[in-house]
Amino acid sequence: MHRMKLWILFAALACALPGQETRYEKVNPAPTPAEDAKPNSDKVPGVYAIEGRFDRVLVLRFKYNTDLFAGMQQMVKQEKIRNGVILSGAGSVTGYQIHQVSNRTFPSRNMFVKNPTAPADIISMNGYVINGKLHPHITLANPEKAFGGHLEPGTTVFTFAIVTIGVLNDGADLSRADDKTYR
Repeated sequence: MHRMKLWILFAALACALPGQETRYEKVNPAPTPAEDAKPNSDKVPGVYAIEGRFDRVLVLRFKYNTDLFAGMQQMVKQEKIRNGVILSGAGSVTGYQIHQVSNRTFPSRNMFVKNPTAPADIISMNGYVINGKLHPHITLANPEKAFGGHLEPGTTVFTFAIVTIGVLNDGADLSRADDKTYR
């Protein structure tokens, strides 16, 4: 009888494991090791401003069971957004996948965190569209904690999600805004 109870417990745990949080780390190298190792240049300012104007503001609404990242990619393409600012986001998800920086020296590393069965509220979203490519950050919350990182495919909308994007005019050049080698 004791063995049968252990077997049932083991089987229940084995069935529950696929829905649990998983993590893996990935090195995010520059195009060459030399670029990762190069020091800061005096020719690159410590901070600089990029001027632009919003041509329009789009409010994107996502329905239940939609992949948030894929839906954003679809709308960036459909709406021909070259450069933009992700201004806000709200809603809820049934599961998520994000990544966060996980070290302090080059080459940088990212920790990918995925939990396809963990519901959470979207309490914040920001980021950029740079040359048509998404760079979204998301903050999620559950009853225990708030957490976040770079949004990845595999974050599925629950009740709804709303994301607001300010589309910049063609004069705004964000091409180096997220280039870690421009230093």
